[in-house]
Amino acid sequence: MHGTFGETADAETAIIPEMKHHSYSRVVLGRFMRQPVAMTAAGILLVIILAAIFANYVAPADPFQTRVARRLAEIGTPDRWLGGDELGRDLLSRLIYGGRISLSMAVLPVAVGLFVGGLLGILAGYAGGRTNMAIMRAMDVFYAFPSILLAVAIAGALGPGLMNAVLALSMVFIPPIARMAESVTTQVRSYEFVIAARLSGASTARIMREHVLSNVAGPILVFASSQVSVSIIAASGLSFLGLGVAPPNPDWGLMLSALRQSIYVNPWVAALPGAMIFICSVCFNLVSDGVRRAMEVRR
Repeated sequence: MHGTFGETADAETAIIPEMKHHSYSRVVLGRFMRQPVAMTAAGILLVIILAAIFANYVAPADPFQTRVARRLAEIGTPDRWLGGDELGRDLLSRLIYGGRISLSMAVLPVAVGLFVGGLLGILAGYAGGRTNMAIMRAMDVFYAFPSILLAVAIAGALGPGLMNAVLALSMVFIPPIARMAESVTTQVRSYEFVIAARLSGASTARIMREHVLSNVAGPILVFASSQVSVSIIAASGLSFLGLGVAPPNPDWGLMLSALRQSIYVNPWVAALPGAMIFICSVCFNLVSDGVRRAMEVRR
């Protein structure tokens, strides 16, 4: 990963001691809502996500309808509010519909990485010994390659397509999340209440369910959420290289690739897909940072 994804959680992210989940959730939500920057970023993301979900009702035009007369239309054109693309299609509609694919390609790999990497990391951290050695050395193999290069190699081998791109990116996100999960689980395993539960004869399943998972879930989720912004850029990069969805499907990375040749004719229109990628990436980073701050234990 070489610094792209990070190898451990932020040092300020604390392991939360056991407490009632409902009261703790309210405290975290209250702390998060007192952060104006994080709340603003969350609001922007909510608008973008809702627009993508309800694109059929929000988009002003058919994203596939071409009009040669509106090719590379300027921003502010009456029937092309944000201009037209290289085929005269309504760029605003394509940006809205493109959010469905782009956000899906960003969130799904992190979700898969969270599930698979989280399970492997927790197992390695709690079991220790040879189990830890086997799992973590297998994860280390992926660190031998730069993250983007690994995603491109896997996607190139599988071929273009949405699911292949998601699978390729998932393989990239599993190792860092597994390493993070292993780190916090190893720390929690040494806590007195876990040792006491083990000495009292509690089963491994009960200890994992009642003591370990409740304490490692928060830091792992925060770390995983911080990877979504990286996933957006990586997914757009695959689409830009033609390894994502196939045209004419709207996707921000694919749109950026198609419009790059028009940058000298209408640079503002050509920059809009890149602006959406940038905005979503920054907003996800700010929301993740806000959640991390909200989960910190006040000493």
